[in-house]
Amino acid sequence: MTEAIQQTESPQNPTPADLAYQEEALQDVSRTFALTIPQLPDGLQTVVANAYLLCRIADTIEDCERLSFQEKRDFYNQFIDAVEGAGDPQAFADGLYPRLEDSMLPGERKLIQETPAVLRITHSFSKDDQAALSRCVRVMAKGMEAFQETEPSEGLRDQRELDAYCYYVAGVVGEMLTELFCHHSEAIARRRDELAPLAVSFGQGLQMTNILKDIWDDYERQVCWLPRETFEGEGFDLGDLADGRGEKAFEAGIERLVARARGHLENALRYTLLIPPSEKGVRQFCLWAIGMAVLTLRKIHRSRGFANGANVKISRRSVRATVAVSKAAGSYNSVLRLLFRLLVLRLPPAEQVTSAPPQP
Repeated sequence: MTEAIQQTESPQNPTPADLAYQEEALQDVSRTFALTIPQLPDGLQTVVANAYLLCRIADTIEDCERLSFQEKRDFYNQFIDAVEGAGDPQAFADGLYPRLEDSMLPGERKLIQETPAVLRITHSFSKDDQAALSRCVRVMAKGMEAFQETEPSEGLRDQRELDAYCYYVAGVVGEMLTELFCHHSEAIARRRDELAPLAVSFGQGLQMTNILKDIWDDYERQVCWLPRETFEGEGFDLGDLADGRGEKAFEAGIERLVARARGHLENALRYTLLIPPSEKGVRQFCLWAIGMAVLTLRKIHRSRGFANGANVKISRRSVRATVAVSKAAGSYNSVLRLLFRLLVLRLPPAEQVTSAPPQP
């Protein structure tokens, strides 16, 4: 049972319809998180689900091709104000919803429409939880805004720039989750100083895996998040990305990024094993995410000439296997280390990586 920290604030109460919508929205916008978040203890589950939806709203602004850079900046600022309680969530939703592309998933469009419901839940949380969510949204939105100004169609400059992007869209989420875990469990809070240095790496490992999986889907949108310097070092110009499939130099660059992602996922495992085994739900949440990322990396490495994200998407059978193995071995650190070593056996050796926010 979770050893919860007593909260002293008197929260507002969201409506039952708000809470029902949050559960529905999670199912609509993410197969992965709809699976992992329900493993968390009840109180933490509600906060993390809400945090994920806030991040998806920020993502939707980033992905909206109809908006100019200045319009995106304005919507980011409106959203930050609304999350922090200084702006009008309804005005934000009413302004953004009509600008969304018809091609967006219905669940994503509805999420923008229902922003006021999501924020009523946000504003019902403790002050500490709200502070963690607000900081994450502000850092993420401002980071996305900075990268939107350049819209990289021929890749990012180098690995340092990719690390910065991964921090803004995922590393900061690792920091937020660590804060939330510590707020809700004294047992985890006692490990805060050990968890904090690995939190960014956890998020970055998952994000790098997604970037690799989505190379060709992003290319269709004329966006590329790969580091030019890495590929130039192998003799490939990302300006010729359309010709990359089957090119040995391009595949060598992919292999280097797989090795780097593996290094971050090894840190993610170290992070997870610091969580006390008594916190079974939190461990399962982390282990399922790591397991699915490693299986995706394996598919990417085996099929470096893949044509789209669907080619390297893991099967439902693989997801079920990840769940079953995590449940059976989730309390045994030595077994989990062994299983991880077996899973990454055929991946390129892990690159040594650091887990830290980008330097100014």
